[in-house]
Amino acid sequence: MAVSASPLGLEYVITTAKQRTGLSDFGDDSFRAPLKILLEALVEQADLNEAGTQGQSARIIEILCQRLLVQNFFNKYPEILTEEILNPVVIVGLPRTGTTMLHRALGSDQRFYTSRWFETRFPSPPTDWDFTGEDPRLSVAKAEIRGMLDANPDLAAMHPFDAEAADEEIMLLEQSFYSSVPEAFCNIPDYANWVDSHDNTPGYQYLYRVLQFLQWQKKRKGQGVRRWLLKAPHHVHHLDLLLETFPGAKVVQTHRDPLETMPSFTSLNYGLWKLNTDNPDAQAVADIWCTKFSRSMRRAIGIRDQHPDYFLDVSYKDTTRNADGVLESIYKFIDMEFTDKAKASIEEWRDKNRRDDRAVHEYSLEQFGYTEDFLKAEFKEYRDRYGFE
Repeated sequence: MAVSASPLGLEYVITTAKQRTGLSDFGDDSFRAPLKILLEALVEQADLNEAGTQGQSARIIEILCQRLLVQNFFNKYPEILTEEILNPVVIVGLPRTGTTMLHRALGSDQRFYTSRWFETRFPSPPTDWDFTGEDPRLSVAKAEIRGMLDANPDLAAMHPFDAEAADEEIMLLEQSFYSSVPEAFCNIPDYANWVDSHDNTPGYQYLYRVLQFLQWQKKRKGQGVRRWLLKAPHHVHHLDLLLETFPGAKVVQTHRDPLETMPSFTSLNYGLWKLNTDNPDAQAVADIWCTKFSRSMRRAIGIRDQHPDYFLDVSYKDTTRNADGVLESIYKFIDMEFTDKAKASIEEWRDKNRRDDRAVHEYSLEQFGYTEDFLKAEFKEYRDRYGFE
């Protein structure tokens, strides 16, 4: 049967994924509705150039391949779905509030499981890998990062991209097509509105299952039973779902004035838009992300008030001025001993990953149409709550 050659056609991406893997079982069908909306928005709204069209098509096909491979493992090894994700520690907060730094520093403590960048991008290994030697996904992940940085070298100053480092599970949520990742690459309001207005439970349920799969893999590699350390600013949009999906979770929320964070985060996403369109709209990027996070931070306050014992607040300034004190408070909050070994591992990580070793990330409020008064008004409840005035 002939398949439409459109690289962003629904039939094309699904059929291509099946052909590449030789598999046909995607598991549950909850991904199909958001995928359809995403593809339509990419075609009708994103103003993609040729590289953007091919890149987004390739990304979606790879995600579908991963779903097929993941389900194949579930079918072969049903015990995967008996793995328990117990009492994870979850770092949340506005983007650019030190979440990556904190995640990777804490993740150097070998008592934690973390999802590394290559695992979040490619959660399934090849079906014939025996879990010994170098993971075959690494070379593919490193090549993808090199391609992104070659296309826009400025991205290196904005985020420490590293295929082997701990990274956020937002890309695991992307595997369900319930995430804000596609919005980071291009302007697709219909898809963004669909995800924002629909129940995201299927996405979080799939995230849990994929973490079960990663945990099972890590055990096969010889890693013992550990506690998950998760991190994603995206979770502030769905704190209720996060707590429902991971009972017993301890949430560390990082804080920094939105007057500092929003221009920085907008700059990062503007840099990603440049990879996909010849006409990136700086004002559109600013409007999208400011609206999304200001709304979510207001909502998060109400959810937090219902579950005060599940949260610990960490100031970005404190992480730079009194890092050891912050770490001690976190370990006390999560009921783990801050051992000498953990301290040494974290200190070694810091020495090897100093911010001064990367180029300066340059941006301004005015570049994206922001003003101090506008951001103060948009984030008033959040700034009042956490004392940024």
